[in-house]
Amino acid sequence: MPNLVIKTADELITLDLETRWRGRRAARETQASRRILRMFLDHGGPIPTEDIVATFHGSPAETVRQALITLDEDDLIRIRDGHVDVAYPFSASPTPFVVRLSNGKERYACCATDALGIAPMAGQRVEIRSRCHHCSLPLEFSVTPDGPGPEAAGVMLWFGKRMEEGCRVIDSL
Repeated sequence: MPNLVIKTADELITLDLETRWRGRRAARETQASRRILRMFLDHGGPIPTEDIVATFHGSPAETVRQALITLDEDDLIRIRDGHVDVAYPFSASPTPFVVRLSNGKERYACCATDALGIAPMAGQRVEIRSRCHHCSLPLEFSVTPDGPGPEAAGVMLWFGKRMEEGCRVIDSL
């Protein structure tokens, strides 16, 4: 007799999310994705797509362009007018989340969570500057690859549920 496993709706949703998260993580670990993130980290954005293609010496240009299109379709980057202007966690446009890298250069993060993730991603201490969404008081604190510095004590990060299904998160920035 087969073993029948009964799952709740929440358990099934969780399985689907885990599958999607694994797929998104694998897409972030592609050579194209890593190259884009490195370019944002080193130079900022927006980054002309042809500049990205040109860094792949020996790879067919059309293969690289297709990889960029796939990353865009998967909502991991956004291509506008031939430029990558968003590559999680980075935004080329000003946002309320400014991250100062250890070399003094500043980058914009898409959201508070992305700002917190830049230090471990880059393997360096960063400074985050933003404002409280509730009271507008300035927030400034450091983050290392191991987590926020002591000056972040009492700062809370809130997550909300996206209300619109089927929309790309990247288009809500």
